[in-house]
Formats: sequence, C-alpha cells, structure tokens
Amino acid sequence: QVQLVESGGGLVQAGGSLRLSCAASGSIFSINAMGWYRQAPGKQRELVAAITSGGSTNYADSVKGRFTISRDTAKNTVYLQMNSLEPEDTAVYYCHADTILYPYWGQGTQVTVSS
Repeated sequence: QVQLVESGGGLVQAGGSLRLSCAASGSIFSINAMGWYRQAPGKQRELVAAITSGGSTNYADSVKGRFTISRDTAKNTVYLQMNSLEPEDTAVYYCHADTILYPYWGQGTQVTVSS
C-alpha cells in the first residue's frame, strides 16, 4: 500500500503562486509515476502534470509554462509549483501514484484563485 499526504493549497489572487507537496510513504518502491490531478465543481477530474520514476514529465496544455512538477527522491515527495495562477485553476488538487498493482490517491487539497 501507498499513502499520499498533500499540503500547500489555499486561497491566492490571480497572478499569484502556490506550491503543492505530496509526501508518499509505504510501498514506494512500487511507484512507477506520480502526478497531480484536479477537479473543479461540475467537471471531470483531469491530469495536470505527471513525473515518472525516470524523471520524465508531462503537462496539460492549459498549465504548460506556468506549472512545474518536480520531486525530491530523498524525501519521497513530489511538488507542483504553480505560477501565474488564473481563476480557471480553481479546483481540488489530488496527488496520484501509479504503482505496479493499483493507483493511489491523496485526500485532495483545495486551491482557490480569486480574480
């Protein structure tokens, strides 16, 4: 099993920045990739950014150039640096771990961007 604990959400004005953190514990050796998804009210959950165990990254088109995903392998933590935030980025952000057996999700953290 893998446990994911997120932190770093909050309220920010448009144009501001936030950094989300996701600390993984448990069977971390089984993780192939980690990422961030988000779900806005009335919308489907969508991939924001992901990073593989080899360090490859990919981003949703809507966040390219504004968001950066990174990791600290010593701390088993993945980060999402979010810059130039827009009201459309308002959502609950979920950390995700893709393992050799099952996907795991964090509890979610709210990000609200005011205009």
